[in-house]
Amino acid sequence: APPRAEKMAAATAGVVPAGYTALAVKFAERQRSPHCLLVKEHQVREGADTAHPPRRTLFVLNVPPYCGPDSLSRLFSRCGHVQSVDICDKPGPGEKKNKPTSKFFDHKTVKGFQVAYVVFRKPSGVQAAKALSQEGPLLISTESNHVKTGISKWIASYEASVVDPKELKAEVDAYMQDYDKKMAEEEAKAAKEEGVPDEEGWVKVTRKGRKPGLPRTEAANLRLLEREKQKRARKELLNFYAWQHRETKREHIAQLRKKFEEDKQRIALMRAQRKFRPY
Repeated sequence: APPRAEKMAAATAGVVPAGYTALAVKFAERQRSPHCLLVKEHQVREGADTAHPPRRTLFVLNVPPYCGPDSLSRLFSRCGHVQSVDICDKPGPGEKKNKPTSKFFDHKTVKGFQVAYVVFRKPSGVQAAKALSQEGPLLISTESNHVKTGISKWIASYEASVVDPKELKAEVDAYMQDYDKKMAEEEAKAAKEEGVPDEEGWVKVTRKGRKPGLPRTEAANLRLLEREKQKRARKELLNFYAWQHRETKREHIAQLRKKFEEDKQRIALMRAQRKFRPY
């Protein structure tokens, strides 16, 4: 099968790839040229894609950026009850995803054309969606379901980007409470398992003891950094140049030789003093 880009180009040129059905859609009634969505039944191995069950999932290619999950759900709702709509950057096996728990940190900006998985409650919805190719172009933006564009879309995006301090604080506090609870559970579990051998007889050793290490304060960190700085400065001044390093070695060897000669003379003198002299 050709890649996604080639399929989109073929649909734009009026050629539908094998196995796909082209659905004509328009952004609004005033739009002259329709846009083609390529759809087919999503087929995967049993159990390979838990989020998009086979026979009930419609795979949609060439989804424009202005067509969101709500618009796709409304377009295909005439074919049957739409259980979920999942829009992705590229096709691939997906697993059941938890709904975003944060509206401040889980925000994702839609860029370019994407792919979508439309899951119906019954398999008949997939066949009914493919039969929509016999009808006229479907409208994404209508009077009852208007899709914002232009300056109104920018204004709505800006208003949505403004963070409410109270909501943000409540979400952060809830997250920290869950984190503290999780850490307390892990510490309790570690304390319970401390000193207990495992199946192979090994005992897990932790850093906790009678006198746990005190956390470093800012002043202690500054003192440590100052000592390291002075140590590096002394080392750099001692051997700043390579010739200084060579001269230091040469002087050290000369001192060793001088000491060796002095020791030889002292030993010879001691031997001469111990020599027997009868007269």
